[in-house]
Amino acid sequence: MTSAPQPANPDDLIILLAVARTGRYTAAADNLGLNHTTVSRRIAALEKALGGRVFSRAPGGWELTDLGRKAATVAERIEESLAGLNRTPDEADQLAGVVRMSATDGFSAFVAAPAIARLQQNHPKLSVEIVTAARRASQHRPGLDFEVVVGRPQVNRARSIRLGSYVLGLYGSRDYLAKHGTPDSVRAAMNHPLVYFIDSMLQVDDLDAPRRLLPAMVTALGSTNVFVHVEATRAGAGLGLLPCFMANRHPDLVRILPEELEERLGYWLVARPESLRQPAVAAVVDALRREARTREAELMGRPDRRVVPTGT
Repeated sequence: MTSAPQPANPDDLIILLAVARTGRYTAAADNLGLNHTTVSRRIAALEKALGGRVFSRAPGGWELTDLGRKAATVAERIEESLAGLNRTPDEADQLAGVVRMSATDGFSAFVAAPAIARLQQNHPKLSVEIVTAARRASQHRPGLDFEVVVGRPQVNRARSIRLGSYVLGLYGSRDYLAKHGTPDSVRAAMNHPLVYFIDSMLQVDDLDAPRRLLPAMVTALGSTNVFVHVEATRAGAGLGLLPCFMANRHPDLVRILPEELEERLGYWLVARPESLRQPAVAAVVDALRREARTREAELMGRPDRRVVPTGT
């Protein structure tokens, strides 16, 4: 006779949820304070109890199966019920926990930071950790709840949310232009040194597009950090391809040939559906979307009163 199936252990369901959100056993183990072997053993026990596989191997990590998605839905209800046990009536609507995200330097500083600070005024128990990087999207990035990337992401089994657009323009410092002259054409601009990303280390195709506007321009100073681009341009290292919403904050920087040299790029958020169902993650994502809409004109470089007319 076949033995009757055993009921699933609620603790194992919570472990399943951690693996589903990170795509990695090791990352889930770190988040839960367990070791990798324990996580693997508990998932095996859950699969035995449920009578099937809850995860399948994907190129970038582990993905939920149909059975796993059903189990994750139950696990989310358990997680929310357990969280409710520790809340007082005054804390019922409070968000708590740690949300981990990655984003580019500029977005992190000028969009994410103020949006999160305002959110935390009403939810002081919410903590957000930001990893800054300019890289391709991967919904399997261990330990992260979501990523904000430049350019429409090409990912599977993840949700992509467009946050908004921003504009890159060519800038020079007033002192640099007084000394070397203001280019009056794209060809003239290519005679100047460039400040931008390091070509060999650039991982984002959309960030490579603006470089093709100035193919003959020689990079004088390259960096993986956009704040370095801004400060190097201000210091006179050359002409910088800079986000307008960052460059326009500095009166010593002037925009050159805005009609000819402009590149519009998009900010996209990428997350697993399981992560977006977490109340804290959903609240942070909503705050970022609202902040990006509020700052739309600034991100697009409008109004820009420091445009330099063409001519030397």
